[in-house]
Amino acid sequence: MIRIIPKEQQGQGAFNGGEIVENKPIGFSQDHSSIRPYSNLFYWAHARAVTDSTIGLHPHQGFEICSFVLKGEIRHYDTKLKAWRTLAAGDVQIIRAGNGISHSEWMGKGGEMFQIWFDPNLEKTLSKPASYDDYRASDFPEKQLGESRLKTLAGPGSPFQMDTPGVEVFRVEIGTEPFILKADPGKIYSAYLLDGSLSFNGESAKQHDFVLVTEQEEIVLESQGSADVFIIASPVHPGYRTYGQLRG
Repeated sequence: MIRIIPKEQQGQGAFNGGEIVENKPIGFSQDHSSIRPYSNLFYWAHARAVTDSTIGLHPHQGFEICSFVLKGEIRHYDTKLKAWRTLAAGDVQIIRAGNGISHSEWMGKGGEMFQIWFDPNLEKTLSKPASYDDYRASDFPEKQLGESRLKTLAGPGSPFQMDTPGVEVFRVEIGTEPFILKADPGKIYSAYLLDGSLSFNGESAKQHDFVLVTEQEEIVLESQGSADVFIIASPVHPGYRTYGQLRG
């Protein structure tokens, strides 16, 4: 099955009076997103800074909070490191929130990022100390496959370490030739189209569309010109009760 959720059907949010704006493929109940938490994905926001802006110190527990920098620069502060760290386009940070941590973020004008919360089994992580890692864009392996370029952000060959099981994260730049991604029918493939237009097994998507793909053995991605897509593979059944299920 392939389901396409356009930006208009995603949740919306803002910080500091609209200095940072967000669309949320997976949002909280008050965000009015058409998608609620599934697999071990709890939250997914695409944030864009209209001007330089700081999100003040706020707490997290249990979840793994991942920030994928798409454009520009962000800075991060937390109560474990007690220092500001700078991340640029292509960099990734992970906060394993464990038994509790607070953090603050600064985004520079024109900056964009995904912030994605993974559920690593809160019944285990809530008793662990918090930890944090930065990864630089150059840390992640890339492959040229025909006219397409595949970067592995989480998965085989990547140094990215997370407690959430069964997760792979890819970014694919696609040319005019079809790109075929071998799929595991036991996984859900969640895709966000960053640029261009793209078809998923013949179903058309445009920029900022969110796409869910299930029960497929392969995903054929085709673009009329070029496209840039971010993809997460996660298990249909994580093997534990997720926060979404416990709250449901």
